[in-house]
Amino acid sequence: MVKAQGTKISWSVFFQAIVTIALPIALQNLLSTTASMVDTIMIGSEGELAVAAVGICSQISSLFFSCYFGFSGGALLFFSQYYGAGNEKGINKTFGVAFISMFIVAVLFGGMAVLRPEFILGVYTDKQNIIATAKEYMQIVGFAYPLQVIAVLTSFLMRSTERVKPPLISSVAALITNFVLNWILIYGRLGFPKMGVAGAAVGTLVSALVNLLMLFFFLWKGDSPVKLRLGEIFHLDGPFLKMYFGKCFPIICNELFYGIGQMLINMVIGRQNETAIAAMAAFRVLEGFVFAFFGGLADASSVVVGKEVGAGHHMRGYQYVKGFAILCPAITFIICLICLVFNAPLLGLFGLGAEALRYGKYMLLIYLAAGTIRTCNYIMNICFRAGGEAVFGTVLEISCLYVISVPATWVAGMVLHLPFLAVFAFVYTDEVLRLIFELWYTWTGKWIKPVTEEGKRSVEEFRQQLREKRS
Repeated sequence: MVKAQGTKISWSVFFQAIVTIALPIALQNLLSTTASMVDTIMIGSEGELAVAAVGICSQISSLFFSCYFGFSGGALLFFSQYYGAGNEKGINKTFGVAFISMFIVAVLFGGMAVLRPEFILGVYTDKQNIIATAKEYMQIVGFAYPLQVIAVLTSFLMRSTERVKPPLISSVAALITNFVLNWILIYGRLGFPKMGVAGAAVGTLVSALVNLLMLFFFLWKGDSPVKLRLGEIFHLDGPFLKMYFGKCFPIICNELFYGIGQMLINMVIGRQNETAIAAMAAFRVLEGFVFAFFGGLADASSVVVGKEVGAGHHMRGYQYVKGFAILCPAITFIICLICLVFNAPLLGLFGLGAEALRYGKYMLLIYLAAGTIRTCNYIMNICFRAGGEAVFGTVLEISCLYVISVPATWVAGMVLHLPFLAVFAFVYTDEVLRLIFELWYTWTGKWIKPVTEEGKRSVEEFRQQLREKRS
């Protein structure tokens, strides 16, 4: 971990942290997301129906992600602060409770995907031809869900302890596995039968297994500053569980209700015409590419901020948040602009027709502004969590989503039946209001609420420094 001078960080120190910690994590996150994008891209040759089917399945996977990410997001908070304080036992106990919680969610979702795929698909779309095509994909991918949550938690543990290379290597191996198996099974190469959508699902399942096995290898055999011990992982006492779920409950609610809100929005999108659904599937892939990069930077920022707060270096953590809140939206804007400039070849990867390509172009134009603002909101919210404050961001995000964005999108699509691009634009109507409140709360520094003893001892000194600085 890079060291800052005094209570402030210089730009050179800040960018050193970006290069040594943030970029490897962002690249690993990008590769992990790219692995899921491969299915949608490579299935493009099968036509818009196949693209739409895989896109609907991806939306279900997004809801699954929202249901378990609260536990892993909370674990990231504890991992980084305990690592800053040198508390290995706390890291082990955090891993144990997060593992049990996430695995339960994975089994529930995986069971639904395997046993009742028509039911869950029917929530997202009323197009029976899409449901019939997506069903075989869901029944296979459902087996990958438990593998994915364990891999996410293990990856977060490594990131929090500044071991960024092993998750990166594992993601590269998983991506290559997914690509090769898709090439063989989707198109029926090397003597294998042509499986189409089902082939893409098999590629996803096997690549998830490869990723997890490699992470376990690095975790147990590598030179890690933190060792997992089974006796400590599953030795969970009441006070620790109370503290963990007390901190995680707002994050769990945030992710769960956000996922439900997005499901309601996707229900509106899923009842547009098939061309719009296919265009949305392609856009989600490009949006996932953008999110993967800035999401990686956000994860890295939470590691940096959480470690500083956990060690009691609160002013440094405060300065880091302000730097990340400037850098990440700027990077997002550049990536979105590149996607917009090269929209034709990028969208052309998905086998879309002329109308779907037009939809995609204007969706990227809308996202150029909306995505940049959303990035700024996301980075500040995740840094609040790393600092120990999860309530403010949760209340703000969920309130804006359900009071503004979801009703506006539902009325536009289901009541007024506006053109698809107008419906799409309403998805982001809550972001500007959130930005105003997020910037104010960042400035106050009230989000610094350590969980470690080292952090608690110096928090009053930090607040005094902040008051003196502004007087």
